[in-house]
Formats: sequence, structure tokens, C-alpha cells
Amino acid sequence: MPLNRQPHILDPDAFYEELINAQRDLSDEQADMFLAKLVLILANHVGDRTVLSEAIALARANTLATAAAG
Repeated sequence: MPLNRQPHILDPDAFYEELINAQRDLSDEQADMFLAKLVLILANHVGDRTVLSEAIALARANTLATAAAG
């Protein structure tokens, strides 16, 4: 199964709002922990190591490109 890079979340604005609200009133450390736990839960759901490796590489490359542009 290849990594799906096309928009695939139903009602993405509501999802984003829920994600932000879940971090409301958390310290920076708690918010980081929350995001790390969410990533691990979703990674377990995906399960496919090839897809997970591709997602890790994509996120890293995007993060480095954003940092270089800023």
C-alpha cells in the first residue's frame, strides 16, 4: 500500500480544530507528549513499515525544507 498523499480527511477544518482543541490548556511538554502518542497510535493503526518509513522521510524532508526557507 503506497503512502496516500492526496487529501483524504473528511471535513479537514473540523479535524484541525479538534486537534488544536485537544492541546488547549496543555503545557508545551504535554502537547509534545500528546502529539508523540498520537503519532504512535496512528502508526500502529497503519502498521505498514514501508508506508511509515515513507511518511517519516516525507515529514523530515518537509521540515528541513521549511526550516531552510525560513
